[in-house]
Amino acid sequence: MKFSEVIGQEEAQARLVQLVHENRVPHALMLCGPQGCGKLALALAFASYVLGERDANGQSILASESAILNAEAMLRNWQHPDLHFTYPVIRPTGTSSDHKMISDDFGKEWRTLLNDTVYFSIDQWLECMKATTQQAQIFEAESDNLTQKLSLKSSQGGYKICLIWLPERMNQVCANKLLKLLEEPPSQTLFLMVCEEPDRLLETILSRVQRIDIPRIEDVAIEQALIQQRGIEANNAHYIARIANGSWLRALQTLSADNENKQFLDTFKLLMRLAYMRNIRSLKKWTDSVAGFGREKQRRMLTYFSRMIRESFMYNFQQPELVYMMQEEEDFTKNFARFVNEANVIEIEELLATARRDIGQNANAKIVFFDLALHLIVLLMRK
Repeated sequence: MKFSEVIGQEEAQARLVQLVHENRVPHALMLCGPQGCGKLALALAFASYVLGERDANGQSILASESAILNAEAMLRNWQHPDLHFTYPVIRPTGTSSDHKMISDDFGKEWRTLLNDTVYFSIDQWLECMKATTQQAQIFEAESDNLTQKLSLKSSQGGYKICLIWLPERMNQVCANKLLKLLEEPPSQTLFLMVCEEPDRLLETILSRVQRIDIPRIEDVAIEQALIQQRGIEANNAHYIARIANGSWLRALQTLSADNENKQFLDTFKLLMRLAYMRNIRSLKKWTDSVAGFGREKQRRMLTYFSRMIRESFMYNFQQPELVYMMQEEEDFTKNFARFVNEANVIEIEELLATARRDIGQNANAKIVFFDLALHLIVLLMRK
């Protein structure tokens, strides 16, 4: 994969290439940024470049033409023997407790998804693994598997690259074992991490990596990509790019006719109306309904709710350039926004953040959502 296939992020691309040209590639590099900014795409392009794929100018770090062609052929389907992937996986229902789950158990699904797109979310990955209510994580056995793989010599004589997607999803034992690998890295090994929530990682791991923060994609880059890659008319591309707010994933979701956000909007509208009406009985039914979602979907829903609260608060300022909503969302916000104000917006945001954290920690969903609904009854009355 070439850097030219990455949407925007020219500054980050130049910085990564410079590390190679100046022979200053660290043994551990972490790309951090919000979902949809292209961190994984950058990491894959960088890994491909380090392993010998030619850049947009036809240049490669390999000297032999045959070696370059060989590297590009292996990278085309992400089958290069010196590129190792680590990513969160689930334990499928019915899997023996004796089996230690590792990334390779879903290697076929992972490469199929990469060949389809290098811009995807954890939710899309869960769908590829056919997850139901399971939460994906990187299990203890993964670090043992990595240690074994990286102890071998490089197949092609260059770097061995371990690309870790979402390292914050490592369990505690795996994280501690990875720390030992980072403290004493095998020869010619590059750990390339792609992280969305670095605060969830051990401080000792963060101290042993060189961190590069990847910003949101500029609206102009998203707009151009929509026009060139998706054939979207210029005016629509401009509108979608603005709504996407720096996320290519959100731009693609906006294009989808049956995207999940429509369901979340209906769920949000119902919650707010029932809370305003103080309809406890119906709120209990609402709670039972959303408690049936998988935990990952519940967390996505709460993130969406949080965005709608922020957008409703900004709507009150009557500054259209500050509001990032689809038309259907704005239609609801016109009447709802007045209930989100300086007296309650911070507490509502904290309430949603707490609920999202509790769901992520496997709290009882019915209790979490009913508590959320009851608190909203009080908060929406504040002026």
